[in-house]
This record gives sequence, C-alpha cells and structure tokens, in this order.
Amino acid sequence: MKESVMLVNPVGQGIGTMDKMAAHRKGALHRAFSVFVFDSNGQLLLQQRALDKYHSAGLWTNTCCSHPRLGEMTLSAAHRRLMEEMGFDCELTEVFQFTYRHEFENGLIEHEYDHVFIGISNQKPVPLLSEVADFRYMDTDRLVFELTERPDQYTPWFKLCLDKVLESYYQFN
Repeated sequence: MKESVMLVNPVGQGIGTMDKMAAHRKGALHRAFSVFVFDSNGQLLLQQRALDKYHSAGLWTNTCCSHPRLGEMTLSAAHRRLMEEMGFDCELTEVFQFTYRHEFENGLIEHEYDHVFIGISNQKPVPLLSEVADFRYMDTDRLVFELTERPDQYTPWFKLCLDKVLESYYQFN
C-alpha cells in the first residue's frame, strides 16, 4: 500500500496530497511531526533509526517522528506513531512548529512543516525493530556536548530543533 502525505503551504495550511516517496523525491513541503519524550529525571529518550530506513538509517534522533495519515489529526498521529515505534504512549503537548529542508546523499529531500510534541514518561520502551535499531535515555547536557562532537551521528531535523525543544521543555516543567 502506497503512503501519502499532506502537502501544506508555508504557514501549514493543507493544500493537497502526494505519494510519500514522490514528495520526498520532489522536495514538496508536507506535514510531519516529531515527538520528544523525557523521563522524570529530565533525560531525553532517543532512538537510533533502523539500519534499512530510506534515509538517515542508523542515525540517532528524537523519540519518534513521522507523517499524519490522510484525514488524521497531527496529535492523534503522534500518539499512534509513539505506540507503533516505541511501544508505549503518554500525554503529549504540541510546543511549536518549524519548517526545514534537507537534501540527502541518495537524492531524497525532506521538506517538512514539522509539529513538535513533548511528553514525560517513565514507561519502558518496547521498540518496533523494523523502525528502531536501538534506544537510549540521555542527559541533555551530555546530548548537547555530543551534538557538537559527533553531529554526523544525528538526524538533520533533530539538530535543527533540539535547542528550541530544550527551551520549551524547561518552560514546560
């Protein structure tokens, strides 16, 4: 079954749909979401993307991310995908949106209007191995240091939004 994404204009209003892979080949702006789950000690749950993902394979990133299905509310999609990828769900709060564009070496282009959600949970992840190669909780100070020392080990969108995520998290708590 082919997946479709919701195309949006620069302010996030829906303007149509497109096959997911076609959107990534053309660099069409589409709706996405990123979920960042912290534990009660303030450590961020990271996932390492599966080694056979169509881009960013094996890189570390936020707890989960994806695209809403056609007709699906973004918050509902974030809950669904958190359960599918990491095997648990928790309360999520949307904290901001941002747009980014990144061209990958394989010719695909991520051009996303990304809704960012934060959650707090101490539940043990049970990741879906076809999506997630590994996971770890990381202290945010250590994470910021690692990003400066080894930026090539993290996804482009993660590096772009982490500072604002941490700012939102500290305001959130």
